[in-house]
Amino acid sequence: MSPTLVHGDHPHHDHDHDHAHDHNHDHGHHHAHHHDEGPARFPWRRTALASLLVLFAAATACLVQVRSGEATVITRFGNPARVLLEPGLAWRLPIPFEAAVPVDLRLRTTSSGLQDVGTRDGLRIIVQAYVAWQVKPDPDSIQRFMRAVQNQPDEAARQIRTFVGSALETSASGFDLSDLVNTDAGKVRIADFEQRLREQIERQLLDTYGVRVVQVGIERLTLPKVTLGATVDRMRAERETIATQRTAEGKRKAAEIRSAAERDARILQADATVKAADIEAQSRVQAADIYGKAYSGSPELYNMLRSLDTLGTLVNPGTRLVLRTDAAPFRVLVDGPPQQPSAKPVNAHD
Repeated sequence: MSPTLVHGDHPHHDHDHDHAHDHNHDHGHHHAHHHDEGPARFPWRRTALASLLVLFAAATACLVQVRSGEATVITRFGNPARVLLEPGLAWRLPIPFEAAVPVDLRLRTTSSGLQDVGTRDGLRIIVQAYVAWQVKPDPDSIQRFMRAVQNQPDEAARQIRTFVGSALETSASGFDLSDLVNTDAGKVRIADFEQRLREQIERQLLDTYGVRVVQVGIERLTLPKVTLGATVDRMRAERETIATQRTAEGKRKAAEIRSAAERDARILQADATVKAADIEAQSRVQAADIYGKAYSGSPELYNMLRSLDTLGTLVNPGTRLVLRTDAAPFRVLVDGPPQQPSAKPVNAHD
């Protein structure tokens, strides 16, 4: 009985184990099927997201930004295709079809350095100039700048420095040293020298590099030792010449003043002589009138006064005269003055 029972229980146990195993297997299969069903239901989401990312990357690659103070050259397979000048965003084909090359349009300054040049009168000067320049903002000039210096501003500055040095030599040969260094500010022609220098380089830089010259100036001008000595001698000679001219001018003006004074003196003297003659004539008339009245009033007194006048005219402190005392005019001194007739008394009753 026992083996039967044991045998009977064992198959039952195996059946239960198989049933549980089948149940678990079915449950697991059902669970796995449930998890794999979600992604397979919406496959277009991943494709759309990937497409959007690709489109965004392509759009970003096709956009180019033009900054203020710059121009952007769009090259197609290495050759310039178009030039963008307005700041903002613009479209281009993606690399390698098209590329964007920025070109700096800002103002730059280049110095020539010290240059030893000769003037028209054969003297040497040491001069340093500067040039303010920028790439001209038009498509032709920008492409010319790229071809000339491969869009390298430092290389452009180096070549511009060479142009300015050559132009300084040519420009200085048209001026004397006194036009550039002079004690008289009115004779200094630095502005003309700068204008001549600008004319020498302006057209050449524009045609060769597409560069526009904004300003040209002289920042330093000195003299070598030999030229300095010659300049000092020239200035000394100029000062001596000016001093001689001013001395001569002063003498001329002094002579004019002296001549005018002598002329005025002669005129005044002539006027005074005429007035003196008039006064003398009037005094003689008045004297003759007085003498006439005196003679008519007392002829003897008149004769005595006239005799004394005559004696005063003839006799001076060194004159000695021997005259008779009874002769005129001494008679009046001996005889005394002539007696005047006494006036007849007037009767008070008359």
